[in-house]
Amino acid sequence: MSDKLVKNLNFGSDAKDKIFKGINKLTKAVSSTLGASGKCVILEDESGKPIITKDGVTVANSIVLYDAVENMGATLLKEAARKTVEEAGDGTTTATVLAQAILTEASSKNINSRELKQGINSAVKKVIKHLEDNSIEVTGDMIDQVATISSNNDTELGKLIGGAFKSVAKTGIVMMEESKDIVSSVEVVDGMQYDKPLKSLHFVTDQAAGIAELHNPLVLVLESQVDSIRKIQGVLEHAIKNNESLFIIGDVDPSVLAALAMNKMKGNIKVCIVDAPTYGFTKKEKLNDLAMMTGATVINEDLGDDMDLIESIHLGRCKKVVSTKFDTVIQIEKTPDKIKDIIQEVQQKLAVEKIAGFKMAHEKRLALLAAKVAIVKVGASSEIELKEKKDRVEDAICATKAAIKEGIVSGGGIALLNASSSIKAESEAEQVLLDAIKAPFKTILDNAGILDYTLPKVKGEGLDVVTGNMVNMINSGIIDPLLVTKSALINAASVATTILSTDCIINNIRMHEGNR
Repeated sequence: MSDKLVKNLNFGSDAKDKIFKGINKLTKAVSSTLGASGKCVILEDESGKPIITKDGVTVANSIVLYDAVENMGATLLKEAARKTVEEAGDGTTTATVLAQAILTEASSKNINSRELKQGINSAVKKVIKHLEDNSIEVTGDMIDQVATISSNNDTELGKLIGGAFKSVAKTGIVMMEESKDIVSSVEVVDGMQYDKPLKSLHFVTDQAAGIAELHNPLVLVLESQVDSIRKIQGVLEHAIKNNESLFIIGDVDPSVLAALAMNKMKGNIKVCIVDAPTYGFTKKEKLNDLAMMTGATVINEDLGDDMDLIESIHLGRCKKVVSTKFDTVIQIEKTPDKIKDIIQEVQQKLAVEKIAGFKMAHEKRLALLAAKVAIVKVGASSEIELKEKKDRVEDAICATKAAIKEGIVSGGGIALLNASSSIKAESEAEQVLLDAIKAPFKTILDNAGILDYTLPKVKGEGLDVVTGNMVNMINSGIIDPLLVTKSALINAASVATTILSTDCIINNIRMHEGNR
C-alpha cells in the first residue's frame, strides 16, 4: 500500500496561535543560554548520545517539534538565527529572543500587517543608526574582553583567543582546531586567506562543520580553464600513485568538476577545487602570489604551456588547506623570500600611490601576502567537554572578528535598551519594535535569577549579573560586537514581519490509504 500526501489548512488566529506555540517553545529552550549566567542545555543527538552546549544555534538546530504547524514556527525562527550566524558568526540567541519579542508585542496590538511591517522596519533603521553612533572602535584589552564575554565569561579562553587575534594583527586569520593535548593553546603559522570558496560541497571532509580540509596537499595553479579531465590526468595519477591529496586553484568545466567529485566520493583521491581569481588587472598578480606562496608554477595554455606535460616539479605544496562556502585559508611552512621581497615592493608602491582604486588594490595585496594564521587548539579532558568548549571558542572567534571589523557597543542588552529609551516612536508600529528590543536585557537578568530590578537611569550603565553591581558596561568589559547586534535585530525583524503578514498555513499530512 502507498501513502498519499494530503494537506491540512489553518486560517487566521488558529494558524498564528500554533505558529506562536512553536516559536515560544524554541525561544524558551534557546533563551536559557543567553548572558553571563546563561545555562547549558543537554540535548540528545541522532544516536542517543548526550551533548552539553551553551551555543544557541546548536540548541535551535536540534529542535524538531511533533506538531507540523508548531514546527513551521520553530523553523522560521531558526532562519533568523541561521542568517545572523552567517553574517556575524554569533548572536543567534539574541536574534531568537528579539523575533519572539517582536511577535509578542505586535500580537497584542490591533494594527494591520502592512502598517506593522512599515513601522517595524522604520524603527529598525533608527535603532541601527543609534547603535552605530554609539559604537566605539576595539583596541587593546577590549579584544580580550570581547573574546571572554563570547566564550561564556571564560577568562582563560578569552585571553587565549584575544592573544591569537593580537598576534596576527588586522590582516591575519584566526582558526580553531582540536588539540592533541587536554590543554588549549595557540599556534601561529604563515599563510593567507583566499577569497574564493569551496567549489562543490562534494569535496567536504567534515560534514558537521561544512569544510573541506586537506593536510600537506600538492597544489596545482591554473590560469587557463580545464575543459577535459584528460588534461590533468597525469597530475591525478601522480597524486593517486603517491597517496597524496590535491588542491587545485583554477577554473574547471562542470564535467571535470563532476568527475573529480565522483572520484573523491569513491575514495580514489582526496581533492579540493577553488576558482581562480576573478577577471581584472589584479588577477595575474594574485595567481602569481598564490603560486609563489606554495611553490607552484602557474600553468597557462595561452602562453604555450601544455597541461599534458605537467610534472611534479610544476606542483606546489602547502601545510594545510581549509575551504568553506565563504573562503579558503592556505597555511604554509614558511613565507618564501620572494614573497618578502614583493611585500617590500608593494609597501613602497603604496607609500606613493595617489589613485584610490590602485591604492586599495595594493592594500588588499599586502594584506594577502603579509597575513599570518593563528590556530586556537582546543583541548579538554573528555569528548563531551571538548564539544561544549569548541562551541564557545567558535562563537568567541566569530564575535571577536566582528568586533574588530565594526566596533563594539554596550553588552548585556544595554545598547538596545538605551536605543529603546532614546528614540521617539512616530507611530504605534514603531513603538512595537522599541518595546520589543528590551527583551534581551530582561532575558539576561531572568537567567541570572534577578526578577526584581529597575531600569538603568544613566546611559551606558547596566547591571553586572556576576557581581550584582551597577557599572558602566564598556568600562567593565561587558560588551557586544556592533555587527552581531545589528544582524540579530535586522534578521529578527525580517522573520517576525513575515510571520505577522501570514493568514493561512498549509502543512503536509501523511494519510495511509488503508486507514481512510
